[in-house]
Amino acid sequence: MSGELIPISLFVCTTAMVFGIRYMSNKEKMAMIERGIDPGIAKSRPSAPRPFLSLKFGLLMVGLGLGLLLAMLTSMLGKLEDEQAVAVYFGCLSVFGGLGLILSYVIEKKWLDNHPEG
Repeated sequence: MSGELIPISLFVCTTAMVFGIRYMSNKEKMAMIERGIDPGIAKSRPSAPRPFLSLKFGLLMVGLGLGLLLAMLTSMLGKLEDEQAVAVYFGCLSVFGGLGLILSYVIEKKWLDNHPEG
């Protein structure tokens, strides 16, 4: 009995979520119209330029790669069991990915301090 409820509840919840999102979007647009704001303007506004985005993703990927390499070497040389190896992999990926993001922040902050005009 419970095996049949899973697809049905998944379908019902997904449908309710889609209708809920559409309903809230319509309410938001109606509120904007009531205040005299054109709802089409908010969607067409371009986002701010992000010059350090590729640096951030690049350093994140380098950090994840180094973490994966170190985790692999640690699990091979330490002859760890499967549960321990999984913990080492997740730990190294998190630490080195975080270090890559911190390094990206330091580089971006240093550049912005030296170039205050943007």
